[in-house]
Amino acid sequence: METLRLKPRRVLCLGAHADDIEIGCGGTVLQLCNRGVEFRWVVFSATPVRAREAARSAARFLKGARQSSLTVGNFTDSYFPAELRQVKTFLHEVREQFEPDLIFTHARQDAHQDHRVINELTWNAFRNHLILEYEIPKYDGDLGAPNVFIPLTPAQKERKIRFLLNSFPSQRAKGWFDAETFGGLMRLRGVESQTRYAEAFHVRKLVIQ
Repeated sequence: METLRLKPRRVLCLGAHADDIEIGCGGTVLQLCNRGVEFRWVVFSATPVRAREAARSAARFLKGARQSSLTVGNFTDSYFPAELRQVKTFLHEVREQFEPDLIFTHARQDAHQDHRVINELTWNAFRNHLILEYEIPKYDGDLGAPNVFIPLTPAQKERKIRFLLNSFPSQRAKGWFDAETFGGLMRLRGVESQTRYAEAFHVRKLVIQ
């Protein structure tokens, strides 16, 4: 297993819904915040309640970042395919405002239609960037076999779970939104990467210089 060091300076995080980024790559974000990284955090869909939760969560996860900004859109949850033109325009506006060297986005094989739209448009808007596609556990069972792993310390794993549960009270009634789900997935990806805990990603293209 080859190990490479990730040293981004400007990171773009894209999430269809208010808690997607945190679930998919929250532990990795906590790591990068200690390395002088600038973040642009973009949530495409959120009700007023969820928008407040997104802002509270981003503030927690991005504490310590060199610089950060949050953008929350108002596209309709579960209807991104019908709003494709507007979502694409929104993302291209982000592209004009921020030039990242690392992007976190949804995975191509994600079963949620909104997630797949964001993935497709990420690759459409960003043609010369390192893109890490994160995973979201769900009923559909679409996690697949990721090919990139970022190890997490026990403290980072616990902080991710604590921030998620405390930041999104509107989601606590959902049967899957709990510490066992998030911790179990990080432990499984740790087993696969010969570490204790990890987050996992899909990378389609990687240029090594």
